Amino acid sequence: MHKKIVQFLSLLFLAFVWGASFILMKRGMDVFSYIQVAAIRIFLSFIVLLPISIKNIKLITKSNAGILLISGLIGNFFPAFLFTLSETELSSSLAGTLNGLTPFFTLIVGVAAFKNKPSFLQYIGVGVGFIGAALLVTNGNFSSFGNINIFALFVVLATCMYGINANIIRFKLQGMNGIQITSLTFFFIGPIAGAIMLCTDLSTVFCSTDFMPSLLAIAALAVFGSVITLFVYYELIHYAGAIFASSATYIMPFFALMWGVLDGEKINSIHIYSLLVILLGVYLSSVRRKASFK
Repeated sequence: MHKKIVQFLSLLFLAFVWGASFILMKRGMDVFSYIQVAAIRIFLSFIVLLPISIKNIKLITKSNAGILLISGLIGNFFPAFLFTLSETELSSSLAGTLNGLTPFFTLIVGVAAFKNKPSFLQYIGVGVGFIGAALLVTNGNFSSFGNINIFALFVVLATCMYGINANIIRFKLQGMNGIQITSLTFFFIGPIAGAIMLCTDLSTVFCSTDFMPSLLAIAALAVFGSVITLFVYYELIHYAGAIFASSATYIMPFFALMWGVLDGEKINSIHIYSLLVILLGVYLSSVRRKASFK
């Protein structure tokens, strides 16, 4: 993770996997409700991580227990429900663009609450990356933003939480690696999600013929979209900075389109131009002041 090439490859990996999250959530909601999809996703992640959580439980102290709980709630628990709720009404293009607000909130929270000092180029990179993401998901037609509804605010709130959590990981949990942070945050929120899941009506879902495909989609979302990617994401925050790590959300819409190609969608020239703009923004956001590491 100290090597720049590894950091960029990690960023591409995050964007690649997260780019599939919209499809997986949609497939999960073919049978399950948005509450069930979010709750099952978190609970399955908790089960997968439980052996590691038990191993790392000795790392929980009075000073970090509250921080780990807050990180779990705002970094995973609440956003999981907000995104599935938003996808009941929101178009995928608008959701993808709004998800690109994560680096904005990461930068703003870092400056306001943690006295982080981004470089001028990082400010420029955040703006350039967002423009590229907006071009990509709207296909250059910004008139598609005319039908913004209340569900868009759920995505904005989720990205705000992501921005806060990225800074918490960067500045408050520096003594832990990505695996430790991921396992312990899910150790706190997993039982809560399990309780919510059991309070829903699962009996009718079990009778559906599409039950297993939807469950497999949620399982893939949990293992790849939550567990494995968070290992990498939290490590990337420590070694490359919160702003750079969160810029994966800029590249994510491009990979979401790549997944869409499997369903017969086509890529045009605006997609290529948008990707170049996004990559420029990501590069600029990776330029940090040395003072930010002190």
